[in-house]
Amino acid sequence: MFTGIITDVGQITRVETRGDTRVVVGTSYETLEIDLGASVACSGVCLTVVDKGPNWLAFDVSGETIHRTAQGQWVEGRRLNLERAMKLGDELGGHIVTGHVDGIAEVIGICPDGDSKRVGFRVSSDLAPFLAAKGSITVDGVSLTVNEVTDADDGSTHFAVNIIPHTQAVTTLSDLAPGSAVNIEIDVLARYLQRMEHYRAKAR
Repeated sequence: MFTGIITDVGQITRVETRGDTRVVVGTSYETLEIDLGASVACSGVCLTVVDKGPNWLAFDVSGETIHRTAQGQWVEGRRLNLERAMKLGDELGGHIVTGHVDGIAEVIGICPDGDSKRVGFRVSSDLAPFLAAKGSITVDGVSLTVNEVTDADDGSTHFAVNIIPHTQAVTTLSDLAPGSAVNIEIDVLARYLQRMEHYRAKAR
């Protein structure tokens, strides 16, 4: 379980092709304090630490994970937003995040909004029921607030968020450009409410 508050930006330093893909991520975390088997969210994807050393952690990334996450994410040199799993009693500064990617969004526009950046994304229509203005969304592991949602004529859904200067400085969201692909996780509460509504409709 995570909060969407990024605590480090790591970088993939090595990629090894095995049965799964092993990625080695450079980090400023004190890795001696991180146990093998611990969970770390890597740009919104919950992964298990399988090896470690001074200033690096290794993760095995399955073919299923590669298929369901943003294209080009698991390559050498890629920067990743990192967050260690919550501990009981930690401050919940963002929102409840599971580290399970629900879909991929594409950046369709970026414009200044005061000192912040307003970023627009396109997602497939199947995620539309889970997006609401002033609701929470996780973009590449970062907890953000949805500013507006629009259903487009082509069947896709567009939403926009504001990224404040602090978030730009401490995450990879400063790297976004039109056409960038990002991992999206919907609010877990919205997921359960949609499931409940589905069964309620069947019972009618």
